[in-house]
Amino acid sequence: MSGDNAVYIASVVATYWVVSISMVYLNKILMSNEGISVPAPLFVTWFQCVVTVLICWLCGLCGQRAQRQAAQYSAINPSGFDNEGGQAPRGEQKPSFFAQFPKAEYLLGHAKQIFPLSLIFVGMITFNNLCLKWVEVSFYNVARSLTIVFNVFLSRVFLGIPTSFKTMLCLVVVIVGFLMGSKGEINFSVLGTMAGVMSSLFVSLNSIFTKMVLPVVDDNHWKLTFYNNVNASLLFIPLMLYFEGDVLIGSTEQLTSTAFWMAMFVAGFFGFSIGIVTVLQIKATSPLTHNISGTAKAALQSLMAFYIWGNQPTVMGVLGIFTVLGGSLLYTFVKMNENAQAAQAPPPQMEHRQQEMASKV
Repeated sequence: MSGDNAVYIASVVATYWVVSISMVYLNKILMSNEGISVPAPLFVTWFQCVVTVLICWLCGLCGQRAQRQAAQYSAINPSGFDNEGGQAPRGEQKPSFFAQFPKAEYLLGHAKQIFPLSLIFVGMITFNNLCLKWVEVSFYNVARSLTIVFNVFLSRVFLGIPTSFKTMLCLVVVIVGFLMGSKGEINFSVLGTMAGVMSSLFVSLNSIFTKMVLPVVDDNHWKLTFYNNVNASLLFIPLMLYFEGDVLIGSTEQLTSTAFWMAMFVAGFFGFSIGIVTVLQIKATSPLTHNISGTAKAALQSLMAFYIWGNQPTVMGVLGIFTVLGGSLLYTFVKMNENAQAAQAPPPQMEHRQQEMASKV
């Protein structure tokens, strides 16, 4: 590995950690800080969806411009050589960062097909923010740790994917860690924990339904992000007015605060950016390294929360955090190993022929 490449990988991983941890901490402030926050989690979540829609639209405009410039460059210099017959500088031919973003279009037919996923998406982000509002930040990862359990169960139900014994053992470790963390949490919130469990359920459903509807948008996750957030922005409006209308009317002081709106915009930007830095980290390293990095980040995020928010740690609570993270890491290794073995296994027809040849020898 070259020095420049190592620096690039380290910078990408560091950016992922900073964006991810900052997003959680900012959302916690927006959900529960008495001086800044508005006690209206649906409104906060709705605004972040609106910010994501605007960013997708702006990135789409930049993407169209980048694609036009690339097309013009190709038309001027299709051979890739300069005027004297030499190789053209490669730096000028690199595609723009924004070239990956498609034009932000909202087609009603596509929106209807994506609508079931959008309902799940609304449930996912709503319960996620409610969990963050009601539980301590140090307990947040434990409260949402059952995502893996739901993933395995729902993948078997909807996709027919079998579950190995090793995978089941990993799930047992995660569940034990969840119970230990819940037992050791001093400021335990039943509502917050239930919101975390529901968030885990909707996260799993979201990943399964995303695979189903991606072909609608040509397997482009940026198009799906745009449709999902437009639909979610519309779905949140009646919920927000019904459940939080009076709260918003009585929160004029916060709604006229510069600090509040700065935090809202930054949190919305981080919410969009986490998708970008996640893709960058996977490309710069590997899916396995990405999961290891995410596990280490979650551990640091929980430990920092004890100091920043003054959460009182307990032995049982800390053991629960690391048991959950350890089970998640073991699950990652098991699934990567199983996928590698499945990729190396011969097709059923080939295996049958090999058995026939062996029996004739």
